[in-house]
Amino acid sequence: MSGDSCRGVFAAGRACTKHPTHVVSDVSREHLARAVADATGADVVGMTVVHGGDTAAAFRIELASGDVLFAKTHPSPPVGFFSTEARGLEWLRSSDAVHVPRVVAVSDGESGAPAFLALEWIDTRGGRSGDEAAFGRQLALLHGSGAPCFGREDRRTTGSLALPNEPSATWSDFVANCRFLPLARIARDRSALPPDTIDRLERLASTLDRFDDGSPPVRLHGDLWAGNRIVDRDGESWLIDPAAHGGHPEFDLAMMRLFGGFGADAFERYADVRPLLDGWADRVELHQIAPLVVHAIKFGGGYVAASARAVDRYV
Repeated sequence: MSGDSCRGVFAAGRACTKHPTHVVSDVSREHLARAVADATGADVVGMTVVHGGDTAAAFRIELASGDVLFAKTHPSPPVGFFSTEARGLEWLRSSDAVHVPRVVAVSDGESGAPAFLALEWIDTRGGRSGDEAAFGRQLALLHGSGAPCFGREDRRTTGSLALPNEPSATWSDFVANCRFLPLARIARDRSALPPDTIDRLERLASTLDRFDDGSPPVRLHGDLWAGNRIVDRDGESWLIDPAAHGGHPEFDLAMMRLFGGFGADAFERYADVRPLLDGWADRVELHQIAPLVVHAIKFGGGYVAASARAVDRYV
């Protein structure tokens, strides 16, 4: 959820200025090339480092077939790391509502093979600015495609903090037990937040019923900051790097507002297609609490005070 967007050629991966060079080696490149070739049935004829996210080494891969892929690998990822992302991408893509890169191959490192995820390449060179209104409409249609539950039926964790996604019947139960309480425990273990802020977060978790409007779960991207939306050279928006799960539609919209990077037309068109519930503006910071606490745990700094202010508003 954090980083600085990069411009120019960009693949289906996180956009930021940092790159984990410590996990890039000739050995890892060779193993990844062999794994991609085995998975696709085509020899790798070109491989270039992509300066992308801070958790995996990323590459632009050219195949003898003429296809171009984005692939990322990690020497020791968490269990199910890449297959969880692949499932999320495929779930979002199956909605037919918004552009999502096609998963070409994925491995969690079974039988000694490298863990990796290979996607179709999305070229942004010389791309126009994204059509904000079109993206707002697509996001509304994505949410409208629904979800079977709050959380995930496969119970897979998401994010670098491995937050749970246990299937839940209500929004309040999901946010309390899969977001606020686990984050409070992590923040306490890591001394990431003041004790009184953690106490108030736990108290808020126990009273979320008063904010639960009974809305059914929708299909969320789950980590919708501007770096996880890329625009191709034709001006079309694509969603990448999801923490996909069933949740409240206001969550994705609150994430979009938290870090900026989305035009007013996106929000206006969204509301035209999928009208917002009364009082939505008063709940924006409520939906921002979990990502703010995640950032406080990971990065500290101003996120600590921002988390406290958001929690205090609703306790």
